[in-house]
Amino acid sequence: MKLRGVMLTGVLLGAACAAQAGPAYVGPCDFAARADNIVEPWSENTATFANGAVRLALMDTIEPAAAAFHILVLSPPYDEVGGRQCRVISAAKDTGFGGVDFAALSASYDPATGLSLMLPVSTYDGTGDAMSHQLRMTLNQATGVIATEVAP
Repeated sequence: MKLRGVMLTGVLLGAACAAQAGPAYVGPCDFAARADNIVEPWSENTATFANGAVRLALMDTIEPAAAAFHILVLSPPYDEVGGRQCRVISAAKDTGFGGVDFAALSASYDPATGLSLMLPVSTYDGTGDAMSHQLRMTLNQATGVIATEVAP
């Protein structure tokens, strides 16, 4: 019985990650956003933009090992007490990326579309191989909308 559950989990994880082209999951901060999940050293795995108004952090939830990496986004708009919105970007709901090359993060700004960020990520394909992708994120600081695209 236990082995069947492990196998089913692996099949579901593989199915969730294998067909990754399309948008990434953007959701409210949850267990993945815990401070103890920030990848060490923090100075190499966090970045700020827009004069400090936007912060990204690489998160590692440890399990599932093949999909443990998420990206934390703190950004405007601000709530009534001055706190920023908190979002987590993942490969799928409750499933992270297999890897994230945070050092390769690049950013640009266009007043018409907002802050654009791009970084290499990988997802588990269900057979033991990692599939490489580019994660593109565009953040509209006025509305808080984060649009994402995962492309080969």
